[in-house]
Amino acid sequence: MTATTARRLLTAALLVWGLYDLTHAGRGTPVLDGVDLAIHETGHLVFGPFGEFIGFAGGTLFQLIMPALFAGYFWRRGDRHAASVAVWWVGQNCGHIATYVADARAQELPLVGGGEHDWFYLLSATGHLPQDVAIARAIRAAGMVLVVGASAWGFIAAGRRPVDDDTLPSTVAA
Repeated sequence: MTATTARRLLTAALLVWGLYDLTHAGRGTPVLDGVDLAIHETGHLVFGPFGEFIGFAGGTLFQLIMPALFAGYFWRRGDRHAASVAVWWVGQNCGHIATYVADARAQELPLVGGGEHDWFYLLSATGHLPQDVAIARAIRAAGMVLVVGASAWGFIAAGRRPVDDDTLPSTVAA
């Protein structure tokens, strides 16, 4: 099997997985759930020093920032296919975020370590709690766009050779 074929198969699998994950809210996929949760919880610690509101938002922000940083890293390295996979990960995270947002009023999801529901706090503080489900739908739709777009990009990038490190600008002064 060629590298191009392997990348295209991976991209196809990610497309199917991402669409399933986004259309079956709350069912979870054990492969990334633990990683996404750890990143989410770390986000509260990272953003907590910037105030209560940003501390609550920090979990979700970090869930989006971390895979976006990977996308940037791979883009910089010239591996467009790997960058597309990281963008797919951002979209996949949108499904988990949407599930959490939609639960803001009901507060039925189990919380790690108890405490206050992030999205109940965030939406209450901004006066948008009654729109929790509509906001969740918009986030899930954004996730769909990202998953489908990243997959289309992945199929295209799979057939292209990654940029060689020697063609990248040097960050080290001579």
